[in-house]
Amino acid sequence: MSSARDRAPLRQRVATAAGGVVLRQGEHGQEVALLGRLNDGSWVLPKGTPDGGETLEETALREVREETGLDVRILQPLGEMTYSFAATGERVNKIVHFFLMEQTGGDPSLHDAEYDEVRWVSVPEARRMLTFDTYRDVLDRALGASAR
Repeated sequence: MSSARDRAPLRQRVATAAGGVVLRQGEHGQEVALLGRLNDGSWVLPKGTPDGGETLEETALREVREETGLDVRILQPLGEMTYSFAATGERVNKIVHFFLMEQTGGDPSLHDAEYDEVRWVSVPEARRMLTFDTYRDVLDRALGASAR
């Protein structure tokens, strides 16, 4: 019987992504656009992987547009979020660059099929709904930046 120590270590890979925190002033205060999946109940911020020679900003704008249906503009960078996961025999160390954004057009009904639902939610509701603490940290950075 082999133990965990006998197994070969996972190959390491770094992956880069970019996304956005889209804020707006709603009827009852600040709201943020979240993406949800019905099968596992997860709620996240929009993000994705660069295509070809895209810059991080171009990636963030495209991914937010595709995943939320919203046209947006970048207000300022929010820094990175990092995490890692195991996938098909390798350890992926992911670095996601986030940007504070505002809506300039579009509509959540125009989102792609990657997520089941796009919803504007109040900040307190977003804190409860977001699946991972790392997303709550990015939301806090966005709120701090938008207050300046």
